[in-house]
Amino acid sequence: MAKETAHIIVFGNEKGGSGKSTSAMHVAIGLLRLGYKVGSIDLDARQGTFSRYLKNRFDFITVQGRDLPTPLHMAIERSTASHVEAQQEEERNFLTLAIMELGIECDFIVVDTPGSDTYLSRLAHSYADTLVTPVNDSFVDLDVIARINQETHEIEGPSIYTKMVDTQRAQKKLRDNSDINWIVMRNRLSHINAKNKKDVGEVLSKLSSVFGFRVAPGLGERVIFRELFLKGLTLLDLKEGLRENLTLSQLSARQEVRQLILEINPDKYKPNPRFHKTKIY
Repeated sequence: MAKETAHIIVFGNEKGGSGKSTSAMHVAIGLLRLGYKVGSIDLDARQGTFSRYLKNRFDFITVQGRDLPTPLHMAIERSTASHVEAQQEEERNFLTLAIMELGIECDFIVVDTPGSDTYLSRLAHSYADTLVTPVNDSFVDLDVIARINQETHEIEGPSIYTKMVDTQRAQKKLRDNSDINWIVMRNRLSHINAKNKKDVGEVLSKLSSVFGFRVAPGLGERVIFRELFLKGLTLLDLKEGLRENLTLSQLSARQEVRQLILEINPDKYKPNPRFHKTKIY
């Protein structure tokens, strides 16, 4: 369905606080700045972080009179139907309609999912062409991918989330005979070459070969991300003159965003004649 018109990038992780919404927002704006048409869907309408981020952006544009690129956005609420079957049918119809409508206009659709297991989240994973799973860089957070022996660091089995991804991969294969390009991004990487950082990297490398994903560097823990959320801005907007004399930390954070978009490799899926002429600021 949407495969012919839009490449769907789903940000998924069943743990809250992993940086899904921040990453989704930066990728959406980065793709817009490369010249692509971008749509976005917020499936975590109850928490609504992605939608609030965009509302802050609309407010900033209105007050400041700035011309900033913004995706076509839809937020999908969970169904309030009385029966599970009716809820699932309603949510399935809402999501597929949103994908169809945005797919007509857009090259890419960026989807932010809840930090919990819901029918809408599982369904969105089955439509993902690219799945990005932000994981905080610690053994505590790696259990979203697998059960790991804390003493030996041996892999004891897949997590519930990884099992769900495998199930949705199978659903996608049956529906449109394609696979999900799964990227696990290491968020909040320490800048100190600590032993824990090295150990986490080695375990992730093993997990990637077992469960079929690629490991990519993500976004660090920086105050700038929280500051920008309040204005609806991203690091890629700072060239607009909204902030001068960027610090080394802010420049490094912007480079992390650029690297994430390179890992997604949008030109592979949607060749853009302006791709090599347009800077991601």
